[in-house]
Amino acid sequence: MRPLAALLAILAGSAVAMATGLIMTWIVILFMPANEQRFAPEQPALVRAVLVFTAFAVVASWSFYAEQRVRAWRLGAHAAMLAMFSVAVWLYWPK
Repeated sequence: MRPLAALLAILAGSAVAMATGLIMTWIVILFMPANEQRFAPEQPALVRAVLVFTAFAVVASWSFYAEQRVRAWRLGAHAAMLAMFSVAVWLYWPK
């Protein structure tokens, strides 16, 4: 495995883990109707995080696949992954 592929594997794995954890958190909150009022203010932020990290996981996995198979479109996939990484950092970096 080449160094860039290893880095992409780490990013893709981390993004998939984050997306999975956020989706499972959202599912747990959906099945707690007794505490709906308590979690209502956090729903929009959670949905945004689920969307951002799911998109990042998809794009990072796509980029990893392109690097492993040496596809002609891998540079575009890497650029999309870098753009999604930048969006995630921009949205969630402490102010």
